[in-house]
Amino acid sequence: MDTIFSVENLIALLTLTALEIVLGIDNIVFISILADRLPKAQQARGRRTGLVLALVTRILLLLSLSWIIRLTKPFFTVISLDISGRDLILLIGGLFLLAKSTFEIHHKLEGKEGSASAKAAVTFAGVVIQIGLLDIVFSLDSVITAVGMAKEVYVMIAAVIIAVIIMMWASTPLSEFVNEHPTVKILALSFLLLIGMSLLMEGLHQHISKGYIYFAMGFSVFVEMLNLRIRSKVNPVKLRKPYVQAEKKTQKAG
Repeated sequence: MDTIFSVENLIALLTLTALEIVLGIDNIVFISILADRLPKAQQARGRRTGLVLALVTRILLLLSLSWIIRLTKPFFTVISLDISGRDLILLIGGLFLLAKSTFEIHHKLEGKEGSASAKAAVTFAGVVIQIGLLDIVFSLDSVITAVGMAKEVYVMIAAVIIAVIIMMWASTPLSEFVNEHPTVKILALSFLLLIGMSLLMEGLHQHISKGYIYFAMGFSVFVEMLNLRIRSKVNPVKLRKPYVQAEKKTQKAG
């Protein structure tokens, strides 16, 4: 019990839950937009199905990755460096986070608005299938972030469950907050760069203390909170969204 409620695990749980919420906003918006394309009687069921799929997908990925992380027997050697299954996952995960966060920052600032909306399905079965498939893509950065920040799998799963429950309960105000303060979203994506680099270092057998990462992230959040309080009220930069509601065109009778 002392290990479960250690200071390190509690800090990891709080930090990871906050990151999961901010990074999961796009997933919630995506699920809501797809569900809104369904007949009104099916919309609530579509949203619930999407959120349950998101939660199950993340937990299954966490369990599978956590099992692979325990594979420490070397698979092969590169320049006198023994690479195990754990190292391989950390290296691939680190590169994925670096690439994904860089792509997302570019897309949010310079991408095309609603670039993926046209691909959205409109039948209930199509919506559920699309949510299930894209949840895997949405979940990868979330899961790899959890692996990079927490040592214990129960901390990762608890953070994911808490984050999804909070998003189910407060998805609208959370979405509005992130939309009103886009720097929060960019800051979270920047944290992924930091976590991606730490995973790469771990995969190359260069240990970086989690305390340094928590301090850097905590200090950045503290500075951003000060910015939000003292800066003048101006219209924020509008981040591009991959999924947007299709505009309803009204035809004039005549």
